[in-house]
Amino acid sequence: MSNPASILGVYISIPFCRAKCSYCNFASGVFGSERMAAYIDMLTADIRAIPERADAWGAKLPEIADSLYFGGGTPSLLSPEQMRQIMQALQEVFSFTSSAEITLECAPGQLSEDLLQSIPGLRFNRVSLGVQSFVDQEAAAVGRLHTRGITLKEIERLRAAGMDDINVDLIAGLPHQTRESWNVSLAEAIATGVPHLSVYMLDVDEDSRLGREMIAGGTRYGVGMVPNEQTIAEMYTEACERFAAAGIAHYEISNFARAGHESRHNLKYWTLQPYVGFGLDAHSFLPTTDGRAIRVGTTDDLTMYLDPSRSCGELETITPVSTAEALEEAWFLGLRLTGGVSLRSMERRFGEAATPMFQSILFDCEQQGLLEREDDTVRLTPCGRLFSNDVFARFLGVLPEQETAANPLQEQGVGA
Repeated sequence: MSNPASILGVYISIPFCRAKCSYCNFASGVFGSERMAAYIDMLTADIRAIPERADAWGAKLPEIADSLYFGGGTPSLLSPEQMRQIMQALQEVFSFTSSAEITLECAPGQLSEDLLQSIPGLRFNRVSLGVQSFVDQEAAAVGRLHTRGITLKEIERLRAAGMDDINVDLIAGLPHQTRESWNVSLAEAIATGVPHLSVYMLDVDEDSRLGREMIAGGTRYGVGMVPNEQTIAEMYTEACERFAAAGIAHYEISNFARAGHESRHNLKYWTLQPYVGFGLDAHSFLPTTDGRAIRVGTTDDLTMYLDPSRSCGELETITPVSTAEALEEAWFLGLRLTGGVSLRSMERRFGEAATPMFQSILFDCEQQGLLEREDDTVRLTPCGRLFSNDVFARFLGVLPEQETAANPLQEQGVGA
């Protein structure tokens, strides 16, 4: 049986949209078709260059991949031929397993018939729909171009084309949203019968127009109609309860799935398995030849990315992951999973010192009702999930740099 650390996940960033949503904090935008064509050329060149780049980083690049995720932006805006260009470049570098999970992000109503009919040949077997709300007023208020009717029709089209593994994204906290309208979206999401659902609480930061307006105390983008934090927390809790009652298990803070439909690609992020990203603002996490790991980030500046005179090295930020950082990440990423963190697995992976130094944090969080223990497993409580960022912050900067661990990727499944 293959070691999970030898199986790669691949992410492709397609940063093009028909409209920029007010809540969006990703490196994406509305650009012309000529920039999209140039982007595909640069992207495929970077894919083909990755073996040499990985050597230059001192990284070990697995050749076998079992997940591929096209995110964005709106990757479904690409033509079948552009998709084939990307797939050809990927297949020249990586071997994808016969059961590989291959996901395409779509905006409802923005999947052409040509691309839909090409899905089987391109090996896509999973689609993630950025619905955000089934209430038309809420979707329109943040710049979404679809309606409830368009979304339901899109799900029908996908199923008619043989695509049953579908995820629906929802956001709690949109302008005009109320507890009552949120329950409408939850009911609609459950009624679709899709096997995977994601629920995100609205991010308020300076990287989105809505977030900047809220921070500045402005009035644009429906700021005055954004629910307060308490209401958003209640919406999230309601989603957890409604999905559980419908048999859709809560397996990660923001993700819910029927048995066997958990996102394999996203699980790589939360269990520190290796992945490599290509394109604007993409990120990679790879083991190194000296037994550690590195994170690599790509620029979020599209003009720089498309500059024909640039080299790959000019676009990258390379960050070594120290032993202490790997241990801290294993804690807070593992705690994202409902299965929690196994103390014995942590000690096998990082040595006997992996858990004692965190005991005071664990004890304090237990006393505050944020964590709970069962046998040797520690997990977030329902309250802890609501305050997860506060919990995770306690695990950062606790340890001095140590030399006790081998490859941080040598054993996986901390939360599995």
